[in-house]
Amino acid sequence: MAQNKTTEGKGRGRPRAYDPQTALQRALGVFWNTGYSGASLDSIATAAGMNRPSLYAAFGDKHALYIKALEHYWESAAADMHAALTDTDLTLREALLRFYEGQLSIYFSGEGQPRGCFAIGTATTEAVEDPEIREVLSDRLSRLDADLEARLRLAIDSGELKSDVDAASLAVLASSLLHSISIRARAGKSRAELTELARNAVDVICG
Repeated sequence: MAQNKTTEGKGRGRPRAYDPQTALQRALGVFWNTGYSGASLDSIATAAGMNRPSLYAAFGDKHALYIKALEHYWESAAADMHAALTDTDLTLREALLRFYEGQLSIYFSGEGQPRGCFAIGTATTEAVEDPEIREVLSDRLSRLDADLEARLRLAIDSGELKSDVDAASLAVLASSLLHSISIRARAGKSRAELTELARNAVDVICG
């Protein structure tokens, strides 16, 4: 039977166990708070409740761990976004408002100062000189644009939007608004202010 948890060390008594998903989530938190360059393996290991050799054995080096954390974040965030955009019981306006509100819940989920989007806040800095991070970031942004475009095309087909609307361009604008909201959250704007910004933008998108 496959083991869900990995044990660490052979000290006296029962070996300490850790959950890889919990450890990855805690490592993600360190990267989110300090950025990739500011995160040390020691701080990540401490947060994950592991020693450095075990951390390396489980996830690889710091770069490999960051890539795993970035992909893990996108999987979670994208699932929420996709669910909002593909709910056919919602109007376009309702779907977009749920889309933005769901991401705001993530951006304001940490303790203290809002952290915004993990990818926008950390990967954009490293992507300039790191091809692998740049590839992951570019791919996930393209997927987001595609999901938004698909929802906008559905709205065109149902008559919610005019038939001459450029769905691809409007999708990029809707996506760009999300990135702006993330940056503004990190800059200290309140959730109420950003919710109002999203509502005003949705009014424009929906005409």
